Amino acid sequence: MTDRAALFAAAFAGRRALITGGLGFIGSTLARRLAGLGAQVAVVDALIPTYGGRRFNLAGVAGVAVRVADVRDPAVLEALVPRQDFVFNLAGQVSHLDSMRDPYTDLDINGRSQLALLEACRRHNPGVRLVYSGTRQIYGRPRYLPVDEQHPVDPVDVNGVNKVAAEWYHLVYHRAYGLRTTSLRLTNTYGPRMRVADARQTFLGLWVRRLLEGEEILVYGTGAQRRDFTYVDDAVEALLLAAASDAAVGETYNLGGDEVVSLAALAEQLVALHGAGAWRRVPFPADQAAIDIGDYYGSYAKLHAALGWRPAVPLAAGLSRTLAYYAQHLPEYLGEAG
Repeated sequence: MTDRAALFAAAFAGRRALITGGLGFIGSTLARRLAGLGAQVAVVDALIPTYGGRRFNLAGVAGVAVRVADVRDPAVLEALVPRQDFVFNLAGQVSHLDSMRDPYTDLDINGRSQLALLEACRRHNPGVRLVYSGTRQIYGRPRYLPVDEQHPVDPVDVNGVNKVAAEWYHLVYHRAYGLRTTSLRLTNTYGPRMRVADARQTFLGLWVRRLLEGEEILVYGTGAQRRDFTYVDDAVEALLLAAASDAAVGETYNLGGDEVVSLAALAEQLVALHGAGAWRRVPFPADQAAIDIGDYYGSYAKLHAALGWRPAVPLAAGLSRTLAYYAQHLPEYLGEAG
């Protein structure tokens, strides 16, 4: 048994873990992994149609308790939080455009509900280990690259502002009340079970859908914008490492990828891996242009130094796995959530 396998076995086997947003993309992948490690897993998800949660994401997985409920309701959290050993806080509104069109809902989900969860932990389970899934969006337009954790926080949209607040709520509850919290700043996570009906969760999901349906991939702007990507299994590995490691308590960490590619090169690579299709550049829609951040890629050096994490899945392999998954399951991801 490797050192990491031994760490995870000791940390999670027979332990109780709650995942908010657990029928969503990353949450369901995490639930599958925790169940495989022998944890007693419970997931809660509101199954809001535009947010990506689907029962299909946990199809065939035994031993995971599912509750369909909204974490904006404090009574739901007060019933679920007690007796948990771990809480993985993945519930949230992730669409940047939706946050600008409906800022109050974004505030309610990414702000108020985060406080409700922290209050439930403080009052009913102060010893729980809590890991929050944050975002690189809090940095806004990079002032230097790669972006590390010392980069100024300067979000360009309402979603980024509320994500900053949510992360700070977790840190303040650690410093003021001793809650054992950690925040991971995820970046461009992709893979099986991501939302592909539209670009609310990730533009790459929509690209995959269009490619499989024989439509052109549309690349906004020049296509020269550079990005890094994290395959979902690597993101889950980081979540588990953070939860299992006392050294991560009270810390924030960037995730990232080892390969930095332009969006034009990414579209070209996706078409080549699929063996068919096309892409073209189109002008930015005005609402997209107003909040575009240009180039972004991050440094995960702090996370690597502290916990030994680094991406294991190369971009081409991750894209190939993703295409293969949706070639088989695309219809399951195009209807209403449920």
